[in-house]
Amino acid sequence: MNFVILTGMSGAGKSTAIKMMEDIGFYCVDNLPISLLEKFVELTIEQNPEHQRVAVGIDIRNGRALEELKDVLANIKKRGTDYEILFLDSNDTVLVRRYKETRRNHPLAGGERVDKGIQEERSRIAFLKEQADYIIDTGQLLTRELKAELDKIFVDQQDYKNLFITVLSFGFKYGIPADADLVLDVRFLPNPYYIQELRAKTGNDREIQEYVLQFREAHEFLDKIQDLLEFLIPNYIAEGKNQLVIAIGCTGGKHRSVTLANEICKRLSCAKGYGLKSEHRDIGKDALRGK
Repeated sequence: MNFVILTGMSGAGKSTAIKMMEDIGFYCVDNLPISLLEKFVELTIEQNPEHQRVAVGIDIRNGRALEELKDVLANIKKRGTDYEILFLDSNDTVLVRRYKETRRNHPLAGGERVDKGIQEERSRIAFLKEQADYIIDTGQLLTRELKAELDKIFVDQQDYKNLFITVLSFGFKYGIPADADLVLDVRFLPNPYYIQELRAKTGNDREIQEYVLQFREAHEFLDKIQDLLEFLIPNYIAEGKNQLVIAIGCTGGKHRSVTLANEICKRLSCAKGYGLKSEHRDIGKDALRGK
């Protein structure tokens, strides 16, 4: 039996996640009043064996009643019903942007700015994040990628480590990504941009990959970075980090950085338990500018 408390920051994707959990077989109820949670557990889980997968959405919309949740969850556990907490999060910059895009006000903002409401919400639900069994940072995730993370946990039942890694290629001439945790410069490698027949291609093309990877220094770089990441990632997980952005930069973000970002992703893909994707921020910018 799976009983999941789905919670997290407003704007982090809880409504989307609860629909996805319905799709994978959960009986879902969103925004259940906390005063009804014990009775809900009794009726749907303890007295109704056909409900083997149940998810309840609980968040800041419960207002001050959220303070009662600790005691309610303790009572549920005493009755012999185990539960897991899934917490969805994003950094404040992403949450503010999402509220601006949807033109909605934060439930705790009142007449204040959105970021004030976000700070208040973080304070009120911090205890849930501390107790969470699974934390998913949705700041870098597309909808299909969020579904893949939920499938890992509740369908494939993988050993989930609460970390999502993005290997991001970029061009230094367009600026260093603001959300990068690690920034690696690969401009030490020869640039295929200066070879006429290669200029229009990208690091996703075989010709560029063969050109970049023909150099011994490229393989030495990959070996050293793999060794570094194999040391760092378990320590980041142990410290509770949920999102890791590894930024690989070359001049324009089209050739060398794309090739090596893809190669790093391949090497990390052997590990289990965390999410992983490659993303190429500037791969098409030269084409758009007619260069």
